[in-house]
Amino acid sequence: MSMPFSFLPDTEPPLSPPDFEARLRAIGRSSYHDRHPFHVLMNEGKCSREQIRGWVANRFYYQAQIPIKDAIILSLCPDRELRREWIRRIHDHDGTGEDPGGIERWLMLGEAVGLSREELLEQKHLLPGVRFAVDAYVNFCRSHSWIEAMASSLTELFAPSIHQTRIDAFPKFYPWIREEGLRYFRKRLTQAPKDVSFTLRLVVDRCRTRAAQEAALAALRFKCELLWSMLDAMYMAYVLRIQMPAPDGP
Repeated sequence: MSMPFSFLPDTEPPLSPPDFEARLRAIGRSSYHDRHPFHVLMNEGKCSREQIRGWVANRFYYQAQIPIKDAIILSLCPDRELRREWIRRIHDHDGTGEDPGGIERWLMLGEAVGLSREELLEQKHLLPGVRFAVDAYVNFCRSHSWIEAMASSLTELFAPSIHQTRIDAFPKFYPWIREEGLRYFRKRLTQAPKDVSFTLRLVVDRCRTRAAQEAALAALRFKCELLWSMLDAMYMAYVLRIQMPAPDGP
């Protein structure tokens, strides 16, 4: 676990805001999970129904933890105005008013690929590696500074393209997936850019020392790594067909 940036020494001058932003964006170009072999297979129409369902079921655990990690960030953030902005992320996923929220839309995706709500809510298909990676993300947000936790969410810089790819690929390659299952991705095409515009400005503005900038960069790399690790677990289980054996006895 890395130290909060306030305890890191400043040994170099800070990056200029444009250079800092460029380095943040470069992480996504090199490390975002759209390049993972599992995603490549899925987006090229080479996944089986079992593999698609496995991805949907395991990704649901990540979706369900998003408002929890955002609530942790809120609890750490001392700035009232920032909390008023950040809380919208919880509403986006948990739902508010007439908007059912992203978690409900992912449950609809589960039903669209042939999974029951109970299978997702009861985590019947959750792989240990996925649980470990997602829990590590929640713990990262709990144990680091609020600005580092916010910086880790900048993977949303790269998310709209992957959502659009799914919107294009699923009807083409997997016509058995019901159309209503794509609502989550369509909604995130507008939500994610709004979220990331605020967060990017905030991180670039608040991280003014080199130590703070390096900590934000490390947080974003960590987030990319855990998203990649989730897919490693799914690739091993659903493509290589290797899973942890069930324990013997009670």
